[in-house]
Amino acid sequence: MKLTIFPFALLLFFHSLVFPQNGLNDNEMKWVKNWTNFDPNHESYPSAEEQLPTIIDEDIYLKNDLTYLLSGNVYVTNGAILTIQEGTIIRCDTDVFSSLVITKNAKLVARGLKGQPIVFTSNKSAKSRQSGDWGGIIIAGSGKINSPSGTNIIEGDYLPQYSIYGGNESTEMTAIMTYVRIEYAGQKINSTTELNGLSLYALGSDSIINNVMISYSADDSFECFGGSANMNNLVSYKAKDDDFDFTLGYKGELYNVIAVRHPYISDASGSYAIEIDGYDKKSGIISKESLSYVRLSNATLINLSNKSNFKHTTAAISSKSLARLSFTESKISGFANVVKFDKSYRTENIIEESFTLENSIFNVHDKNILVQFEPSSGIEKILKYNMFTTQFKSAEDIFTNPLDTKNPIFTIKESNESYTVKQ
Repeated sequence: MKLTIFPFALLLFFHSLVFPQNGLNDNEMKWVKNWTNFDPNHESYPSAEEQLPTIIDEDIYLKNDLTYLLSGNVYVTNGAILTIQEGTIIRCDTDVFSSLVITKNAKLVARGLKGQPIVFTSNKSAKSRQSGDWGGIIIAGSGKINSPSGTNIIEGDYLPQYSIYGGNESTEMTAIMTYVRIEYAGQKINSTTELNGLSLYALGSDSIINNVMISYSADDSFECFGGSANMNNLVSYKAKDDDFDFTLGYKGELYNVIAVRHPYISDASGSYAIEIDGYDKKSGIISKESLSYVRLSNATLINLSNKSNFKHTTAAISSKSLARLSFTESKISGFANVVKFDKSYRTENIIEESFTLENSIFNVHDKNILVQFEPSSGIEKILKYNMFTTQFKSAEDIFTNPLDTKNPIFTIKESNESYTVKQ
């Protein structure tokens, strides 16, 4: 691949955008401090003192002076509001299948604080917790989905009367989640049924999802099935499957997003930092305007690979079924490719209309872009005006302190790094 170098003045312009002076290393990671936990298996949580009821059909308030046990599937129904105080810990049973299901028309209000996050975690003791110890959190809203039926059924073996989601309330508010950690959740039941750390079904734009960390999910960390809730300050740490999954016409903006993967942690079918589908082929499609469209800014997508194991990595992004995706001011590092498109993207023009990456940095070890058509010699132009490494570098070479087990730092090292601007 021939590389074209911009004039020095323009290179400095890009450098100032991606590496702001006196800003990157001091401020970029501040939002993750004092509420995240990158080593939850060594955390000693208090034992559960009170078990949640299986059916919550009236408003309930969980106080932080008690530790709760979530055992079995707990349904919030009948329009009830589950409110959780800052600093509350919910231990989740690993002996029986356990999930929290916020059903359509009910609400979850989980407002943690930066120094007092709300924590959902495994009921196992420290050092024995594993991915998939419990099911996860499911929230069913009344927002729009890209399906002719307008409604659908949540994935998993849940009571059918509590499993419907979707509608026409595009601005509805089903959930408020802020400063929340979800640890060791998610399960892959079979090839078509999966439970994620946090499953957001058709949440409207008035729902609030920010400062949420999901660690060691056995399937996806975050998955959005339709809806239009914007989100920010999200961390996915070492998920087995995708970090962020969007489908059924989800439309939203995300900023301050971190996905940290490991080359030896992956689903057999292939896992990505971002997977997006424009629509669900089983459900059908309403219109081209209803396709999923996600805009991300300040996203950091990292695979902790090095030169001994980088061949175990896949693309950072998988884009399918004509989905649209836009990145600005982001970092993509440690993967085989920046993005992989499925066969629905039949021409370069379709891809140009569907995908943008601007003012960003990427570091990959194989082709930058994978497409399903030939010839594809001109497809690289969609990555123009970004900076990239001319040779693959490990996470330790790129980032400040990415392998620290308690306080990793994912800011880019400014000194002694060589980047090229792509024209």
